[in-house]
Amino acid sequence: MKLSVLMPVYNEADTLREIVARVLAAPVDLELIIYDDGSTDGSPRILKEIDDPRVRVVSGWPNRGKGWAVRQALEYATGEAVIIQDADLEYDPQDYVKLLAVLEKGEARVVYGNRLHPGNERTSYLRYLVGGMTVSFFTNLLYGSRIGDEPTCYKLFDARLIKSLNLRHKRFGFCPEVTAKALRLGYSIVDVPIRYSPRSFRQGKKIKWKDGIHALWTLLKIRFQSRRKLVKPGAELPGMDLTTDYRRRTTD
Repeated sequence: MKLSVLMPVYNEADTLREIVARVLAAPVDLELIIYDDGSTDGSPRILKEIDDPRVRVVSGWPNRGKGWAVRQALEYATGEAVIIQDADLEYDPQDYVKLLAVLEKGEARVVYGNRLHPGNERTSYLRYLVGGMTVSFFTNLLYGSRIGDEPTCYKLFDARLIKSLNLRHKRFGFCPEVTAKALRLGYSIVDVPIRYSPRSFRQGKKIKWKDGIHALWTLLKIRFQSRRKLVKPGAELPGMDLTTDYRRRTTD
């Protein structure tokens, strides 16, 4: 199964070379699609130096946010599976293998990497992890799911599914949006433990507490939207009969 890795980049010159090398060293068949979202540091120069046929670099201006960058990169994805990869060093691309295994076995069409388990570093960034647990709890309460780590970066999707979703958020609201829409359409999300090494705001962490409030609002709003609005017109959702089940369920 070919994996399309979508990497949004905004001012990540300090880690960009290393994370690209780590992604390309992952033992899977992959392509890396990098969207430079208006970087003003040395990131554009570093991206021009990349010489690997598996890498495609797309640039946009001005900076519009993570969700926008992921959506633009998704337009170029050709793999059967899609995963989101931040341009820092918090996540280990070697974990792609574990997430892909769930998809390849047909156990789920959506797989998340769970950072909240024994063995991962927590103390240096406890506030963010507690906020993540709050968002996960709220997600499970609204949608009857069992997600352990909703805000995780590592979100792996069946490519046909994520390309069918009517995604609109431009910034960090993309994460709860894509989660809520998948769950609202009846897809289960499976958690897989992954490695995680958090960085601080001083090191470049961009998400703020206000993004957590926005995430909760996004989850609540989508919970009561008509399912018909959650997918693109004419989209074919994998594993769902649009002529019967989907039309019946969109009458609410």
